[in-house]
Amino acid sequence: MYIRRTLTRSRGAGASYYTYRLVRSVRIGEKVKQETLLNLGSQLDIPMESWAELCRRIEEILGGQVSLVGLAGELEEAAQRYAGQLVVRGGFDARGRSESRPESDSRSKPESGRFVEVDVESLEVLQARSVGVEHAGLWAMQGLGFEELLTALGFNGVDRAMAIGSVIARMAVPGSESSSWNWLRAHSGLGELLGEDYGKRSLMRLYRVSDKLLRHQARIEDALFSRVQTLFGLETRVTLYDLTNTYFEGGAHRQKKAKRGHSKEKRSDCPLVTLGLVLDGSGFVRRSRVFAGNAVEAHTLSEMLERLSVPEGALVILDRGIATEENILWLREKGYRYLVMARGGKRAFDAERALSFTSASGEALRVSREDDGEEVRLYCHSAGREEKEKAMNAQRMARFEAGLTKLAAGLSRPRGIKNADRLRERIGRLKECYAVGQQYQIDVRTDPDRNERVIALSWQHTLRAGSRFTDPGVYCLRTNLLDWDEETLWRTYITLTDIEAVFRSLKSELGLRPIHHSREDRVDGHLFLSVLAYQFVQFLRTRLMSQGIQESWARLRTTLSLQRRVTVTFTQRDGRSLNVRKATRAEPDLLRLYRALGMNEAPGGIRRFVS
Repeated sequence: MYIRRTLTRSRGAGASYYTYRLVRSVRIGEKVKQETLLNLGSQLDIPMESWAELCRRIEEILGGQVSLVGLAGELEEAAQRYAGQLVVRGGFDARGRSESRPESDSRSKPESGRFVEVDVESLEVLQARSVGVEHAGLWAMQGLGFEELLTALGFNGVDRAMAIGSVIARMAVPGSESSSWNWLRAHSGLGELLGEDYGKRSLMRLYRVSDKLLRHQARIEDALFSRVQTLFGLETRVTLYDLTNTYFEGGAHRQKKAKRGHSKEKRSDCPLVTLGLVLDGSGFVRRSRVFAGNAVEAHTLSEMLERLSVPEGALVILDRGIATEENILWLREKGYRYLVMARGGKRAFDAERALSFTSASGEALRVSREDDGEEVRLYCHSAGREEKEKAMNAQRMARFEAGLTKLAAGLSRPRGIKNADRLRERIGRLKECYAVGQQYQIDVRTDPDRNERVIALSWQHTLRAGSRFTDPGVYCLRTNLLDWDEETLWRTYITLTDIEAVFRSLKSELGLRPIHHSREDRVDGHLFLSVLAYQFVQFLRTRLMSQGIQESWARLRTTLSLQRRVTVTFTQRDGRSLNVRKATRAEPDLLRLYRALGMNEAPGGIRRFVS
């Protein structure tokens, strides 16, 4: 076994370049023929003086021989990788004849003569690679026609494999493009399932494919959502708009969109960038866009809906942060229907006229309705929400009063705050921190002779009517759906807030945070990969939910990640090595998922060869 370098000329440009192949000499009759075992591509970074040592090590691995010394660093990594590829693609006996016998199903029965005598003590397990998440990800991509879409967009074979690898890596091990590259090369069996050697591809190739995906963002999002609509029979009637942000590790000085703002991850110390998403009522993303980190939710709605060409009459669901009077007026003018959580105002719940029904979780709910002919306001009371708000109110008020008590005690201490302006500033900070100031009447009494000196601080608890303190557990929904009854309105809103909650949980599971890129387009590409990963995760979860399996992606991913493809090696009585490459048997939890999805339980099938 040795490496051969061949000068090759490009058909198109006519340029010359070298290709490298792992070959062996085979005698056929009186002639000796070179037979290619593995194509190593046009880029081989291993120096020529190490080729012989590399080939020797590959033969050791294939023969099951234990090397006490091994090779250093990249050379040993290359030997292991090339030996693993030979295992996957089939081996050769001493006369150069292929001994590979691939099987398509791990449950196939042995044929006559397939029994061999081996040394049990020689058992070794090699080349363990994860395949569970990869197998599920490929299944979801096939269901949504992702590979065919990439082909139609002009992606060649290598670029398709890199794009698929980037997205599935985000599903399996969320992180940076660099960590995805390392995972594909050293830990994942995705390359084996696709017939691609990720070890030959550079990190820069991964970045360039991310750039290419971003250039086709609108067409990809439209095509995937159209496919989802066809598969699930969805009607585009409901639109949920959501914003989230992520922070940069580093200064992000070259990022125009990197701005300081309110971080949802409590990282306001870092520059931020905002991701806007328009989701269908089914939870699938229709369109995404990256905004500056200081983007205000209320100011992005019209831009996103107009870009998406959401049809007139569609129902738009908004949370409290986006449901400004300006946005609601805009929705009315454009002919949209809306169902939003009201901002501010009094909690005017009328218990005597309220209707009662039970939520899906068994919780009792009471709803009172106000209708002025143009808009319906639905005041909803939840016993569970009331209990939660009472506990929060009590905690905030106790901490607020503890702060006031501390300030009052400081008036009699030598170093306590006694200046009126400074004391009022501290009181203002307490009000801002605990958001209960409107429920108190605070009196700051100053010295008549020295007006700036405070001599007494007192407060009285006076609850404001119609607030969360007098009416805990009450919230208000606003809508122009005048012909819908109370229960339908409430259940529609709750269904979509459940979808939003699911998406919020996935934000932390698909590598949105943090960002390490310095180029703006690379930031957009990084976030778009997470959006694509979410689409395929949502496809899997929707299919599983239809079979009664409702689990988070974090839990599903843990179950899927248990399956590996391994090579089991024995020494036969004749001294040759028997190598079998197959996936580990799916454990009960994983088997349940595979059967619910109708997937093959043994990804990659069986490969058997003798060397």
